[in-house]
Amino acid sequence: MMTWTDTHAHIYVKEFDLDRTDTLLRAQAAGLGKIYMPNIDSESIDAMLNTELHHPGTCVAMMGLHPCSVKKDFEKELYVMEDWLRKRPFAAIGEMGTDLYWDKTHWEQQKEAFIIQATWAKQFGLPLVIHCRESMNETIELLTPLAEGELTGIFHCFTGNEEQARRIVELGFYIGVGGVATFKNGGLEKVLPSIPIGRLVLETDSPYLAPVPFRGKRNEPAYLALIAEKVATYIGVTMDQLLEATSRNAAAVFGDRTFKDI
Repeated sequence: MMTWTDTHAHIYVKEFDLDRTDTLLRAQAAGLGKIYMPNIDSESIDAMLNTELHHPGTCVAMMGLHPCSVKKDFEKELYVMEDWLRKRPFAAIGEMGTDLYWDKTHWEQQKEAFIIQATWAKQFGLPLVIHCRESMNETIELLTPLAEGELTGIFHCFTGNEEQARRIVELGFYIGVGGVATFKNGGLEKVLPSIPIGRLVLETDSPYLAPVPFRGKRNEPAYLALIAEKVATYIGVTMDQLLEATSRNAAAVFGDRTFKDI
């Protein structure tokens, strides 16, 4: 039986400490099979790996440095990430990327961290999971000379336009759609029909960006079905068709990756 895949959920953070197991049981009841967990920084690793340990086969860890955690000492943070990548397998390099919404102070460091992590993706044969809030054009420009057909991954929490979506697909990347798809003024109803279904994946970004009717409350993977309903309506497919396509796409991104000793 095919199951939904949440390609982006911070299920390991403190917001789930009191009911993580129940949250995952609700996700299972809602038809979810796998939940991919993006890392944030060196301090989030233990909680993420502990969650993966206690929920094997369901919660799968990535490894990367979130752009909002890129500060002056970012190279020390990246050293920790690289050390972990050499120790054991991870599903992706993520969550990495750029952010011009919260803080523009370390923009040059963000770009340097992006290039380093994209290099890791090539070295370890892993996809990138990219954050690009208020910086999508800049991120596409940064990624273009690095990709060269050698990289794939997901542009997480896509909120862009048709032209940006086209450029992302041409680079060989997938588009992650989350709770914004359900927002009244989210704008994705106009963009999603132009994106090939073979390039769409679904995500919740739990505990953030809960879909309507839970907007403003804690998000959780079980709500992926609410996002899927909107996406299926926008692009004119059945829920079964969307399930098959997005599950296949997630498998194509993450695959059954094995650790590479480089």
